[in-house]
Amino acid sequence: MGSRVESPTVSAQTHLKQLLSGETLLSFPDVAEALDVPVTKVHDYIGAQKLVHWVKNGKKVIPESLLGDDGLSKFVSGAITVLYDGGFNAEEILTFLFTPDESLPGRPVDALHGQKAREVIRRAQAMAF
Repeated sequence: MGSRVESPTVSAQTHLKQLLSGETLLSFPDVAEALDVPVTKVHDYIGAQKLVHWVKNGKKVIPESLLGDDGLSKFVSGAITVLYDGGFNAEEILTFLFTPDESLPGRPVDALHGQKAREVIRRAQAMAF
């Protein structure tokens, strides 16, 4: 019998599911409440490539870690925009942001909320172009 080979899409989905397994995932209305904006503004952020969502069990969710303490983080949205402009799709962006990187140290998404934010943006630019 032949072995089953997963397609790259299924494999990427599985990897992303593992990366996001411990994350708090918010619905669009929850994100709107956290940001104190109408839910249509969350859709605008997604459309403008300032925020990225993932589809889990048929529902669109946004990892809470993408949000800052005082709203939408300019560094997180900047990194997302740079990666989209470089041809990355939503799953690839989330994979980059949530994959631990020993050289930071930690995950890029966490570094974007701290002192290493500019380094993550620089790396995103280098990867995208």
